[in-house]
Amino acid sequence: MEQIYVAGLDDKARENSIKLLNDRLTDSIDLSLAVKQAHWTIRGPSFIGLHELLDTIAERMRERTDMIAERAIILGGHTPGTVQAVDKGSKLEPYPADIKFQKDHVEALTARFVAFGKHLRESIEKAEDAGDMDTSDLFTEVSRGIDKDAWFLGAHYDEANAKTGN
Repeated sequence: MEQIYVAGLDDKARENSIKLLNDRLTDSIDLSLAVKQAHWTIRGPSFIGLHELLDTIAERMRERTDMIAERAIILGGHTPGTVQAVDKGSKLEPYPADIKFQKDHVEALTARFVAFGKHLRESIEKAEDAGDMDTSDLFTEVSRGIDKDAWFLGAHYDEANAKTGN
């Protein structure tokens, strides 16, 4: 039997939280890969600033992904971190691999950050309802960071629209 390092949670609460964590883990890995795809291929008038921002966001995504995965392990679960598991489990729309321009990347990433934030808020409530306030708190922390990064990206989208008159 897997060693469990958390006291005070019944098996049902742990199993619920592990499922929620793994659902968000696959989303987080998927979003991390989308950020790197954009980082590698982006073109446009604010290239260097956005290129560097995406690298910073990718690092924050790695940290968030680690927090989610480690919590699942602490609760006695496993982590679906393979490409195959992410492909099968992510609730996010597939990232378009053929885009290259700043406006398109920023729009695609912002939409995915907003969608991930929505899934996180749903998970916050479900973890809280199950009695796992620590997992709920972890999702809240991740959600705040995702909202902030969506805002950073959205500001670039606004800039791209202002330059093109859209």
